[in-house]
Amino acid sequence: MVCEHCAARGLCRKDSWSADEPGKEGAGAAVAAPLAFAHPVDGPGAELPPPRVAQAPAYEHNGAPVSRAAFYRVACDPRRSVAVEACAGAGKTWMLVSRIVRALIDEGDAACEPHEILAITFTKKAAGEMGERLDQWLADFAGRAPEALVGELVARGLDPVAAATAAPRLQQLYRRLLDGGRPVQFRTFHAWFAGLLRNAPIAALRAMGLPTTYELLEDDAEARLHAWRPFFEAVSADAGALDDYQALVAIHGRSQTAKALGEALTRRVEFTLSDPASAVQPFGAMYPSLDGLRAPVDALGAESVRAAWLARASALGQEGNKTPQKAAEAVIDVFGKGLPALDDCPAALARLRKAFFVAAEDRLTNNLRKYEAAQEAEVELQLLCAAQAQHAAWLYQQRMTRLTRLLVDAFAQVKRAHGWIDMNDIEQAAQLLLSQSALSGWVQERLDARVAHLLIDEFQDTNPLQWQALHGWLSGYVGAGARAPSVFIVGDPKQSIYRFRRAEPQVFIAARRFVREGLGGEFLTCDHTHRNARAVVGLVNEAMGAAQAAGGFDGFRDHSTERTDEGAVQKLPQIPRDAVERLAAARGTLSDDGDLHWRDSLTTPRVLPETRLLQLECEQAARWVAGRIADGVPPRQIMVLARRRSRLAALQDALRDRRIATQQPEKNDLNDAPEVQDMVALVDALVSPGHDLSLARALKSPLFGVDDAALVHLALARRAEPSANWLALIVRGDVSPAVLAPVGEKLVRWRKWLATLPPHDAMDAIYHDGDVLARFGAAAPPALRDTVMANLRGLLTASLEIDGARFATPYAFVRALKAGGVRAPTVAAPDAVRLLTVHGAKGLEADNVLLLDSDAAAPRAQTMGVLVEWKGDRDRPSRFVFLASEKSPPGCAAPLLAEEQVARLREELNGLYVATTRARERLVMSSVQPARAGEGSWWAR
Repeated sequence: MVCEHCAARGLCRKDSWSADEPGKEGAGAAVAAPLAFAHPVDGPGAELPPPRVAQAPAYEHNGAPVSRAAFYRVACDPRRSVAVEACAGAGKTWMLVSRIVRALIDEGDAACEPHEILAITFTKKAAGEMGERLDQWLADFAGRAPEALVGELVARGLDPVAAATAAPRLQQLYRRLLDGGRPVQFRTFHAWFAGLLRNAPIAALRAMGLPTTYELLEDDAEARLHAWRPFFEAVSADAGALDDYQALVAIHGRSQTAKALGEALTRRVEFTLSDPASAVQPFGAMYPSLDGLRAPVDALGAESVRAAWLARASALGQEGNKTPQKAAEAVIDVFGKGLPALDDCPAALARLRKAFFVAAEDRLTNNLRKYEAAQEAEVELQLLCAAQAQHAAWLYQQRMTRLTRLLVDAFAQVKRAHGWIDMNDIEQAAQLLLSQSALSGWVQERLDARVAHLLIDEFQDTNPLQWQALHGWLSGYVGAGARAPSVFIVGDPKQSIYRFRRAEPQVFIAARRFVREGLGGEFLTCDHTHRNARAVVGLVNEAMGAAQAAGGFDGFRDHSTERTDEGAVQKLPQIPRDAVERLAAARGTLSDDGDLHWRDSLTTPRVLPETRLLQLECEQAARWVAGRIADGVPPRQIMVLARRRSRLAALQDALRDRRIATQQPEKNDLNDAPEVQDMVALVDALVSPGHDLSLARALKSPLFGVDDAALVHLALARRAEPSANWLALIVRGDVSPAVLAPVGEKLVRWRKWLATLPPHDAMDAIYHDGDVLARFGAAAPPALRDTVMANLRGLLTASLEIDGARFATPYAFVRALKAGGVRAPTVAAPDAVRLLTVHGAKGLEADNVLLLDSDAAAPRAQTMGVLVEWKGDRDRPSRFVFLASEKSPPGCAAPLLAEEQVARLREELNGLYVATTRARERLVMSSVQPARAGEGSWWAR
């Protein structure tokens, strides 16, 4: 039977799509003309020509090409250990759940109970979707005759005879699972590790320094804030630490020092497991000729060095040009009156460097290159500058190492005091439980009794510590003669985009090697997608192939697709840098006198040019979305992706203006919602009566609906009586418009509740007395009503979660909401345009995908960060380097920085791959012309 959604025979299923009703085959073949740019721009949007698509499906088994049937025969066999590298849309989760089905219908020695199957992924949502898919399949299979299920089992790797024998068991499998007690385990890594920790002996917990009763922190932001006070107390009590801190602040400033320490705390696991004190070499080890000196610049205090420099000055001073004469004068300034004092040597080196070298590089200026004396000076100055930079980096490393130890200790102290453990504690504890001989035997015995099949999805997102925990458990079977659980890992290194969460693509390489060599398993690759139309796959092949040819990528193979429809790839007109001026000129609002004009900050908001360009891009994107919906495309089949959430917020505003429902499935801040801001403004005005602007917002909100005339009347009354605030004028009633009389009565009542009741009780009373939900619901457009109501209910919930609810004050409640960090509830919007960051779109897809901000400038060099070297097969990092600036790394860290930059480029390309492969039928690119062109931008590629 041919699947109506992608023409796949047997292997692609409708239920593998993330949306409810995918577009039918060929829907994207007809391409609508691109919408015209609303303001004058050169050139319409363009549909790109169809690039190359691999002709034959690409399947490999242990490096050799195989047929599709042979591929799935191995991939879905639960008795084999298998590592699968599969492209986007290849059906990785389909394979994983199919292996679970096969394992559940096995008989004989291979038979297992449902609870003996452990499937691990990285998010609760993904784990829930795997469980839901298994339930849907089994419910469907239970309603079909056994002979109708033979094809399902053949598609999952069984031969027809074995499939006919197993089909009755498959039909009864759903009832068996419902009658049984313990289901298949679908867990996240952290949930599984936490389960190990809960069952660990108390002595083991104490040995690891963990509390026996604890609260798990999914977000460590609060603990980090609490850690600073004990940290600074520890620094103040230690003279050496105080000297370190003051030295760092003197060189880098307080803010940058705090940034460096914050980054170190983020990477505390790697810091704890490594030996950071030895990660940067002292200058004497790299420059032996200077070994034994207190600092490299002290070499300038030697008489022989002074004599050599004076000789060079004599030679340069005799030249006729001004440049060598000025260089000679600089040498005389340093050495003319004798040897410089040791404390003056750094300034002496700086003076010489300025006289001989160009500003940004350690090399002679062009005007000194031809003089032999200057060439001799260049060699010595380069040595001293490099050694001094190495010495500065070594001092920075030692100071940061000592301070970070204090900060990590303070953080641990805060967690102990509150009974908290975080995700890093969970991972480290699991690694110790599964790898240390004293504990691993007990854990292994329990796992042997519970896990017969281990399956891990999205393995490219695994971090080294998670892999070391797994490796510690599984390596115990190697050479031991015991029956190891079958292992199935599936992932795609091209979709590894979570390095900021410590995900490391090298871990996948190490794990697949272990499956092959340690467990005697198989390695499969699949570059055949069931998701993307031909034009989309062709673009992916062109862009990634070109990057690989240029040396920026490796391991990419051309993709083929099961789909036969062409689809479309389109570029919207690029927003030019002068678009704001063009628009102003077209509207006749551009001043032609050439003078700068003052902006009244009380009446005219400040809008930066870059922000206005962003708005223009989002307005153009919103018109495109509206056009697609007008053409009959369901909003749920449109997905908009951006690198940064700020782009999505601007687009959400533009779509809201057009009454188009949107959904941001990623975590959003509750206080970003306008309706929540209205209610917070109300509370702010009641607890801080002088905040007239907050009261003005509350009065204009749907809660009261006061018009501008009433607000102007209030403002004039306040001007006549400066000592009175707006709230007092409204409550007094003698100068307020008649429309505000009932408002004043409510405000008095609500202010009393806020003064006498806990925040939640007061808010609940205000909601009922003011009919808040009904008023805001009536004012909201139908497409946005569910979201508005959910956010207002979420505000009530938040009042219960801040400072234990009954211990919070209304003022603290307002401050907590304005500070951010309170998450808005997720609302299921079945017919809304989805707005996501590229990271949030992993695992999702849509018929139409619009990619914003695709011509972003290359990121700038980072400052006050860390470099970590942790190979995928190592149990701990080999180096942990504090780096004050990537523009001037110490010599010993330059190779590591180069590796890091290569990894960042690879992840940038991975991000492009993830973004483009979300589109089933149509991919549209949008961008603002960058201030400086970049050949490596997504738009250019």
